[in-house]
Amino acid sequence: MFEVKRYSPEMACEWNQFVAQSKNATFLFDRRYMDYHSDRFADHSLMVYHRHRLYALLPGNVKDDTFHSHQGLTYGGLIIDYRATADGVCETFLSINEYLRQAGIRHVVYKPVPHIYHQMPAEEDLYALFVRCGARLTQRDVSSTIELDHRLRFAESRRSGLRKAHHEGLVVQESHDLEAFWQVLTDNLRLCYGAHPVHQLSEMQLLKARFPENIRLFMVTDHHQQPIGGTLLYLTPQVVHTQYISASPEGKKLGALDLLFDSLLAMEWHRRYFDFGTSAQEISCEVNSSLLFQKLGFGGRAVCYDRYHYDL
Repeated sequence: MFEVKRYSPEMACEWNQFVAQSKNATFLFDRRYMDYHSDRFADHSLMVYHRHRLYALLPGNVKDDTFHSHQGLTYGGLIIDYRATADGVCETFLSINEYLRQAGIRHVVYKPVPHIYHQMPAEEDLYALFVRCGARLTQRDVSSTIELDHRLRFAESRRSGLRKAHHEGLVVQESHDLEAFWQVLTDNLRLCYGAHPVHQLSEMQLLKARFPENIRLFMVTDHHQQPIGGTLLYLTPQVVHTQYISASPEGKKLGALDLLFDSLLAMEWHRRYFDFGTSAQEISCEVNSSLLFQKLGFGGRAVCYDRYHYDL
């Protein structure tokens, strides 16, 4: 009753149509987003059909003998629509696992879509992982999230920065100058962490051009109209997500980010959550305490981004 096919480029239209009508997908699963880094990953995404109708998608790639929920995405997992049931998804996993075994795959690393991105209850995959796959939780990162209708007051450290930003005449406004923001971002990551952005500037310019309603940039400028901080937002049906946040040394001193998020959280987004993302060190997965402290100061509270592993 369930047939599993490997995705190929000529199936992009069918894939994208299903993403658009699913109950737990975001624009990150649109092939116009996923395929921008197709040269870095051996894509092995799967499409599952039930009685010849598309029933589910599983974005993924293969590395050695392991199938990964796509390593180019923060979260992944099975994409389903309102028709999917717990029993159906359990059968879907049995079919997927049989397909993977026949393809010589021995292990699966699975990253479910965090519940805040769901447009309606969609945790059938977590049930199937437990009862059909014997999956074990192997990683849990903590994200800092605000429910916009139940905001907490800023911590005093953030309110102090906000007062300073107002006193200095800083201004927050939407911008299309990705190059200016990327300079602030790149300099900050290099100085503080010896790191660089996951995306190249040219890649983000391409993605923003493809998804102008979903990817938006807000910048803070000083009284000389010079950019000193900003954030790149990813807008999905339920969530406003900060993909990148950064400020220059001057911006940090003047409270640029405090003013930025005070302004953004006051806007009418018609979404339920504002998510600051995880605060884990990229290599060690240990929490970056200072980054987490800042997000908590804005009123963020814990949502888990999980990773599971099971053997075939």
